Amino acid sequence: MDKNKIRDYSQQYKTALLENVIPFWERNSPDWENGGYFTCLDRKGKVFDTDKFVWLQGRQAWMFSLLYQEVDKREEWLAMSRLGIEFLTKHGSDSNGDYYFSLTQKGSPLVQPYNIFSDCFVAMAFAKYGQISQNEELGSKAVGIFQRILDRQENPKGRYNKSYPGTRPLKNFALPMILSNLCLEMEPLLDNDLVEGLLDTCVQEVMVNFLDQDSLLMFENRTSNNGYSDSFEGRLLNPGHAIEAMWFMMDIAKRRGDQSLADKAVTIMIRQLENGWDKEYGGIFYFLDHKGHPPQQLEWDQKLWWVHLETLVALAKGYRMTGDKRCWEWFETVHQYAWGNFYDAKEGEWFGYLNRRGDVLLDLKGGKWKGCFHVPRALYQVWKTMESGIDK
Repeated sequence: MDKNKIRDYSQQYKTALLENVIPFWERNSPDWENGGYFTCLDRKGKVFDTDKFVWLQGRQAWMFSLLYQEVDKREEWLAMSRLGIEFLTKHGSDSNGDYYFSLTQKGSPLVQPYNIFSDCFVAMAFAKYGQISQNEELGSKAVGIFQRILDRQENPKGRYNKSYPGTRPLKNFALPMILSNLCLEMEPLLDNDLVEGLLDTCVQEVMVNFLDQDSLLMFENRTSNNGYSDSFEGRLLNPGHAIEAMWFMMDIAKRRGDQSLADKAVTIMIRQLENGWDKEYGGIFYFLDHKGHPPQQLEWDQKLWWVHLETLVALAKGYRMTGDKRCWEWFETVHQYAWGNFYDAKEGEWFGYLNRRGDVLLDLKGGKWKGCFHVPRALYQVWKTMESGIDK
C-alpha cells in the first residue's frame, strides 16, 4: 500500500482530533462552576440542556486523561479530566457505590443506577486519571468499582430489570464487549491471573457464544445457554457493536501475540460490514433483523456517527495486523462516507444522526448519548494505527 496515502490519513485524523474536535469540547463543555461537563450541545456548541449523564462524564474524563498520557502533557487537559473526576467522586454514586445514569447540573440524582454501564466508564476514568496523577487512592477506587461490576454481571440491572424472570432469560452482548476493552484499560491495576481469566471469558463470549458460527453474524442477545431465540430480541443484529468488538479482539490478539485471533476478528468484521452496509444509499444500518423481518427499533435504518467511526478503527487495525486488502478497500469506502456525511466542516466536530439517505437528522453535536468519546477516540486510534504502519 502507498505509504504516502497512509501518512496522509494519519495526518488527517491527527489534525482533526487536535485542531478541531478536542478544541470544540474544550470551548463548550466544561462547567467550571459546578464541575463536570455539559454534553447537550447544539451545532455551534451552545448548551441546550444542563443535565449530566454519568457515563458521558466518565468517558470525557477518560478521554482527556488519555490525551495527557499519550499525546502531550498539557496542563489544560489534566485540568479538564480532573473537572470530571471530582464531579463524579462527589456526586456520581448512591450509597451502595452504584453509579447513577444522570444528574442535575449541580449533581443531584435524576435517574437511578439501572445498569452498570455508568460504572464501567467511571472505573475507566478513575483508573486512567489515577495513573497520570499518581493517585493510588483513586486507582483503588477504580478497582473496587470494577469488582462491583463483575459481581453484578449476571444481573446487571438488578432490581431495575423489567423482564419477567424465567420466561425468556436472555443475556446481552454489550457487557462482554465492554469488558473486553475495560479489562485492558484496567490491567495495570489488576492481578494478572484475573486479567487473563477475564480475557479468556470475553474472547469465548464474543467469538463463540454470541457468534453464529455458520453465518458469522453477531447477535445482540443469546439465551442463557448461548442458544438462539426466535424473537425480536433474539434476532437483533447491531453491526456497529459487533464491529467495535472486533477491534477490541484485535487489541487482545496484539497483547497476546495471537495472530489467529486477529485473523478471525477481521473475517467476522468484514462479514458484519457486508451484511450491514446499505447498498442503496451507503452507510451502515443501525439495527437489522437476522431473518429480515421488520426490526422493533424504529430507528433501525438511521446512520449513526459511532458505528462508522468504530468501523474505521477496526478496519485500520485489521489492515495493520493482517494486511488483508479488504480492510483497506472498506476503509476507503467508509472513510469517504463518514467524512462526507458526518463531519461538519463549517462548525466543527461531527454530526451524530443521519437518516437513511445520509441527510442530517439532528444537527446536535452532543446529547444524552453522544459526548466527547467516540469521535476523539476513533480519531486518535486511526491516527496512531496509521502512524505505526508508515514504516512497516
